[in-house]
Amino acid sequence: MTGKLPLIFCALAALLTGCASVQPTRFYTMSPATAPAATAPAVYSLSVGPVWVPAAVDRPQIVLQTGPNQVFIAEFDRWAEPLKEAIPRVVVENLSLMLGAQDIAIFPQSGAADASYRITIDILRFESLPGKAAIVDARWTVRSTKDEKTGSGRAKITETVRAEGYPELVAAHSRALEQLSGQIARTVRDMAGNKP
Repeated sequence: MTGKLPLIFCALAALLTGCASVQPTRFYTMSPATAPAATAPAVYSLSVGPVWVPAAVDRPQIVLQTGPNQVFIAEFDRWAEPLKEAIPRVVVENLSLMLGAQDIAIFPQSGAADASYRITIDILRFESLPGKAAIVDARWTVRSTKDEKTGSGRAKITETVRAEGYPELVAAHSRALEQLSGQIARTVRDMAGNKP
C-alpha cells in the first residue's frame, strides 16, 4: 500500500495542476455613445425591436471571422448578454441621446405598443475581424403608428479596431452601432419633420 501512495499523490497533483490551468471566461458588453448630440427634446415616443441577428453569431461566444469561409468561436471570450438584447439596448441609449427622446422602449416592453414610431432592425452581417475591423451591415424600418407611413434605410459600416484584443474589438462594434443609430435617428427626424 505504501508503494501505491506516491502514485496516488502524483495522479492527484497532476489532476489539480490540470484544473488550475483552465482559462477563465471573460465577458464583454457594448456601450452607447459617450457624447450626446445637441438636440431639442423629442415630442414623440419610440420603440426599438425586434432586432434580428445572423444565426452564426447568435450565441454567447464571440465569433471571429478568420477567413472568407471560416470562423473561430472564442470559447472563453463571451458576450455578457445575447446580441438580440445588447444591440437594441445600445441603439435605444444612442437614440435617446441623439433625438432627445425620453419616452423610448425596447420591444416588447410595456410602452412599446403605444410608441409614435416603431423601429425594426435586421442585422445582415455582424463580423469581428480580430485586430482589423468590426463590420455591421443592417437594414432598418421606421413605421409611424399614426399614419402607417414608413421610412427605411441600410447601412454598411466598417469600424477599424484600434489595437489588438477583445476589448478593442467590442469597442469598435460599439462605434459601429453608434453610426447605425445616427442613420436611424436621421430617418426618424425626417419622418417627424424635425430636421436639425
